[in-house]
Amino acid sequence: MSKAPQFGLNAPQSEAVTYLDGPCLVLAGAGSGKTRVITQKIAHLIEDRGYDPRTIAALTFTNKAALEMQERIAKLLKQPRQAKQLTVSTFHSLGVKILRQEANGVGLKDRFSIMDSDDCFSLVQDLAITTDKQVIRGIQNAMSLWKNGLIDPDMALAQAKDEDEANAARIYRSYVATLSAYQAVDFDDLIRLPVELFRNNGPVRDKWQRRLRYLLVDEYQDTNTCQYELVKLMVTGIGKKPMFTAVGDDDQAIYAWRGATVENLKTLETDFPDLRVIKLEQNYRSTMRVLNAANAVIGNNPKLFEKSLWSEHGLGEPIKVLGMQTDEQEAEQVAIMISADHFERKNKFSDYAILYRGNHQARIIEQCLRKERIPYTISGGQSFFDKAEIKDIISYLRLLANEDDDPAFIRAVTTPRRGVGQSTLEVLGAFSGQWQCSLFQAVFKGGIEAKLTDRQLGPLRDFCNFINDLESRASRPGAAGSGDNAAEVLDDMMKEIHYESYLYDAFEERQAQSKWQNVLEFVNWLKERGRGGKDRDGEEKNVLELTQMVALMTMLEGKDEEQDAVRMSTLHASKGLEFPHVFLVGVEEGILPHKGDPDAPAETIAARIQEERRLMYVGITRAQRTLHVTWCKKRKRAGEQVHCDPSRFIKEMQLDVGDAVPTEAEVISPKERLARMKALLAAPKA
Repeated sequence: MSKAPQFGLNAPQSEAVTYLDGPCLVLAGAGSGKTRVITQKIAHLIEDRGYDPRTIAALTFTNKAALEMQERIAKLLKQPRQAKQLTVSTFHSLGVKILRQEANGVGLKDRFSIMDSDDCFSLVQDLAITTDKQVIRGIQNAMSLWKNGLIDPDMALAQAKDEDEANAARIYRSYVATLSAYQAVDFDDLIRLPVELFRNNGPVRDKWQRRLRYLLVDEYQDTNTCQYELVKLMVTGIGKKPMFTAVGDDDQAIYAWRGATVENLKTLETDFPDLRVIKLEQNYRSTMRVLNAANAVIGNNPKLFEKSLWSEHGLGEPIKVLGMQTDEQEAEQVAIMISADHFERKNKFSDYAILYRGNHQARIIEQCLRKERIPYTISGGQSFFDKAEIKDIISYLRLLANEDDDPAFIRAVTTPRRGVGQSTLEVLGAFSGQWQCSLFQAVFKGGIEAKLTDRQLGPLRDFCNFINDLESRASRPGAAGSGDNAAEVLDDMMKEIHYESYLYDAFEERQAQSKWQNVLEFVNWLKERGRGGKDRDGEEKNVLELTQMVALMTMLEGKDEEQDAVRMSTLHASKGLEFPHVFLVGVEEGILPHKGDPDAPAETIAARIQEERRLMYVGITRAQRTLHVTWCKKRKRAGEQVHCDPSRFIKEMQLDVGDAVPTEAEVISPKERLARMKALLAAPKA
């Protein structure tokens, strides 16, 4: 008898856990407890139905999700060690397991190689006879989509719409042949080859089907054609009743760009006529105001399956829609609102999330969070301050502030290149270790001339003299009439190190231009603060003070995602997460929904808007208690201010009059915010 009700499952959850009469599709809305259903079902199979854990497999899309699932299952079992006997893995890990045992069946040696992304890139580069990285990536993306769609080179060539696609298909043919000659596979082959094996080798397919009594698949809406075919081949056989549970949500299908097809959910009903569909509509995460907005937005999409989320968490706080004048104001106000709300409610910083459509939106938000001394972590993209070009400039500033900073010395002296090689640094390092001094000090220490030639020592001393000169100017006060100000020192430094020329020599033009734009933005940001602008104390700062400020800000940004820090994330990377307070920023036409090709066929445009709407739905449903949605009238793009319109999705939220503030946001100055903070502190305790 099932023990599911003992675990506090609601009726649909309990039905999903205990149903074992055939294939089952669990439509799990956002926050409806899908992982709990999967883990409870596996425990039910083992504890109540007597399944051998070695005959159960659960597939998901990330190693982290697989590990967490296995850990949760172990806690449910009377014998936790049985969890290790389960196959709980990603699709690709299962593919590797199959290929290792059946390598000969797909023409591979037992010890085949798995090519990493750099290997694959280099191979395509050689075959395409080009160094254009954009072209190479385009060919790689096309080949990946073909493989995931089970399209071989001949089919790809036959379906080519133009000469570029035909050329990519010909390279695809050579690529497959070369991998075969190398006895190697790439990432996509880890699923494609097992599918081809099972299709063409009945005895092998039967063997794997006998090993598997029950299959569970998480995030089914994210499967591509190849993954869906693998599932079918593993659960269908002559005289074998398909026994599997697929868990997914058509409203959260946001990965079409990498080959996933939400239609796989609907195809299940065709391929498995006796499919039981169970809907999980009770949300355990959000308030009804949040869910009403989410339901209203997604209701504009064609429905594969009808469902509507509801919650017992009450109506909740009103959703605020805030219109800003510029993206700078948007970032500043979000940072100020988080700071004030954190202070007033005594929340943790980790209770807050800032979600955006693209990584390019993160930069200005980061800067404002740093200015407000708000710790944060970034998911789904690289921190602006972690970019190599920004770290290069920071290394010079760190060396100006502290000549004993050896890591900064090594980075600065070698970037841009100035004739200081690895062997020179090794000798200098050994010498500095012998005399217990910094690398910078070792350059001028007596006895170094016996270790390094004039040709080696010359560039080192030129560099250190340059740093000393800058340091003497940078340490002077920045106020007018008292010496060189920060802007002049920064400009001279950038001019002297020829960083722009270095970028254009080292990288392709488009990448160099992007990196140089990042550097200019960072330097201008420093200059603004050197003048005392946009800073809480309003005082001018010299370069050394700026460096200390940047260093402090950098320390506030930790790497551990479990720390008490605001989460910054792309909408794609936020899927599966939840936060008490969510700020959904940049909700504008051209961003969310993302601007696509206006000349594309109508059905292509419609499909793109539907996926963008699902992305909006994902963003809304990350919020547990409060949701702020922001947009700007003007946003800086490629150095120019462009006019923006609020996203159609804001109107689709169908907010009540009391729910939203769809007008310009109240601009709170730092001085006014400080006054409010003091008033809160002075207020009598309840």
